[in-house]
Amino acid sequence: MEFSAQQIAELLGGTVEGNAETKVSDLSKIEEGKLGTLSFLANPKYTNYIYETDASLVVVNNTLVLEKPVKPTCTLIRVEDAYGSFAKLLGLYEQLKGEKKGIEQPSFIHPTAIVGENCYVGAFAYIGENAVIGNNVKIYPQVYIGDNAKVDDNTILFSGVKIYNDCVLGKNCTIHASTVIGSDGFGFAPNSENNYQKIPQIGNVVIEDNVEIGSNSSIDRATLGSTILRKGVKLDNLVQIAHNVEIGENTVIAGQTGVAGSTKVGKNCMIAAQVGIIGHIKIADGVKIAGQSGIGKAITKEGEIVQGSPAFGISEYTRSYVLYRSLPKLDLRVRELEKKINDITK
Repeated sequence: MEFSAQQIAELLGGTVEGNAETKVSDLSKIEEGKLGTLSFLANPKYTNYIYETDASLVVVNNTLVLEKPVKPTCTLIRVEDAYGSFAKLLGLYEQLKGEKKGIEQPSFIHPTAIVGENCYVGAFAYIGENAVIGNNVKIYPQVYIGDNAKVDDNTILFSGVKIYNDCVLGKNCTIHASTVIGSDGFGFAPNSENNYQKIPQIGNVVIEDNVEIGSNSSIDRATLGSTILRKGVKLDNLVQIAHNVEIGENTVIAGQTGVAGSTKVGKNCMIAAQVGIIGHIKIADGVKIAGQSGIGKAITKEGEIVQGSPAFGISEYTRSYVLYRSLPKLDLRVRELEKKINDITK
């Protein structure tokens, strides 16, 4: 599909600087711009590309001051927030590109399952007994949805996603390829024979609205009750959420992080990559945890920033790290002082 500069400007509430009839049909980075594509400039570090790009349209901030003319083939659209406006366009582009409807064959939908209107069910997908699928849901090929599971309106399940029985997904969620929701929690009890007996995991997973989960992540079902991801939670690829964990609203967690069983993470937290959090603790609202940190006890202060393994306050960690890096020099200094003392005593 083609769109004109004027159409895009009206959509973004911006103004056209150049040819309002310029047409585009694709997107590009400004440094790799080609004729017929739309790009944007928000980071001042890339300003020099505005004079060199071959992109036909570039979304820029109203505050941008040009030091020289852009190429004659380049039309600008000036807006209040170029980055936010381009993100809006990316969302619309993704919707248009991913627009799919209908049920492909071969796929299996149990006779007792309910599938809403305008859904897409890809080939080799499986929808189990008494499952309920809302309207405008997209289920890509090789997705498994177990018995009694529920997937609400406008949610997208990419290829290879597995939703185990009884799990519940809210509206407007996106679950990326090969993520597993509702696999058994890691529950084993040692017995008298010095081995481990499996504890049945009979709970489920509840994922509220507007949640996005990256690829190859795993959300374990609860032993009893529910593992819960609250509204607006965003998980990166390769994240492990154990049984009976609760993640608060709008918390974001980066890749290779693991949260152990029954831990409660507050809302609006930011957890960086490769963080390990032990079980049965609480993390307060607004906490920020730096990458590769180990959380071995509760964090009760709202908005606290921690780092390290075991983690502690970021300012104290920074001072300690400076000393840590100075240890070789301090060791050398101590040895020199010891030598001088020995020389004096002799």
